[in-house]
Amino acid sequence: MKIVDVKVRVFRYTSRLVRDSDGHTHPGDPHDARQALLTIIADDGTAGHCLSPVEVVRPHLVDGFIRHVVIGQDPFDRERIWQDLAHWQRGSTGQLSDRTLAIVEMALWDLAGRKLGLPVYKLIGAYRDKVPAYGSTMCGDEMRGGLATVEDYAHYAEWLIGRGYKAIKLHTWMKPVSFAPDPKMDARACAAVREAVGPDIPLMLDAYHGYSRSDALWLGRELQRLNYYWYEEPMNEASISSYAWLAANLDIAVLGPECADGKFHTRAEWIKAGACDITRTGVHDVGGIGPSLKIIHLAEAFGMDCEVHGGGAGNLTLCAVQKNGRWYERGLLHPLYDYDAIPEYLNARPDPMDADGFVHLSQRPGFGEDINFDYIDANLV
Repeated sequence: MKIVDVKVRVFRYTSRLVRDSDGHTHPGDPHDARQALLTIIADDGTAGHCLSPVEVVRPHLVDGFIRHVVIGQDPFDRERIWQDLAHWQRGSTGQLSDRTLAIVEMALWDLAGRKLGLPVYKLIGAYRDKVPAYGSTMCGDEMRGGLATVEDYAHYAEWLIGRGYKAIKLHTWMKPVSFAPDPKMDARACAAVREAVGPDIPLMLDAYHGYSRSDALWLGRELQRLNYYWYEEPMNEASISSYAWLAANLDIAVLGPECADGKFHTRAEWIKAGACDITRTGVHDVGGIGPSLKIIHLAEAFGMDCEVHGGGAGNLTLCAVQKNGRWYERGLLHPLYDYDAIPEYLNARPDPMDADGFVHLSQRPGFGEDINFDYIDANLV
């Protein structure tokens, strides 16, 4: 079995999300947007697919790197293919990102699952078939009816619990919001949410990622007082020593890293330095399913939990194959955005949540995404 072709379909769809000048997602008016579908095809006709941002699979990346590595390879040789792509990163002058590696590797996993008629999580080796979700909010804003005040956060937290979520993670205000960043505002929002949902709901904070040590420590101590479950990215993750200092001075669990470069190598250094109490992985952060599994098992060897960053079929798969992680991150959520609406390019959501707050794994072959190929082909750019 050999790979004979790689193709990318770029298509139009209607989006209701916009990004601010710092890249944070917020609700917006419906507008035309673009996405891509990477497809890897084997000589027996089996194909694996992975949805992707357009910039991650631009033609020069597919023609200049991906085709050179994958054409003629056995699609089941995922580790060798991934290692060859990872080796090329050094000479790609920053063009070949971990996210690109992840999209290619997930398409290979999807192909394997479709060939064997198995969900990827069963192919890897399942630990569970459903995962409890926490509601992960969008960043704060200045929108009427949005997440502009501490009261907005409190009211929305009550709604999230009524929807079935058993835990909530806040993203508070960040630039370019006019009054952000402000650790005291973050603390007020966290206190309002704790009061709204009561003492027993696990709560987490993903703080502004550029606080000083002193602000990060002050805010962490406020979270301890409020009995928050974990504290995420309050400082620049390039400074491992700052996180080691913070973790040593707080009782609340410090979680990380999220976006630090270096894949499993960097996570090993964080664990060794005592810079985190719970480590972090995610398919798009570290280059795919394979490197994420290495991080999950690395953490397990140290008796640590490893929480998966972000949603989607790939990250849900990771949650289903690990023992040392509690939650699936469902979101990003906002009072003015219907997360449960099905995108035009899918026939169903990849992460439907039941009334008890569990996301059930799809039993469809591959990653289980029910892709609307007819819609994509009818709306090609």
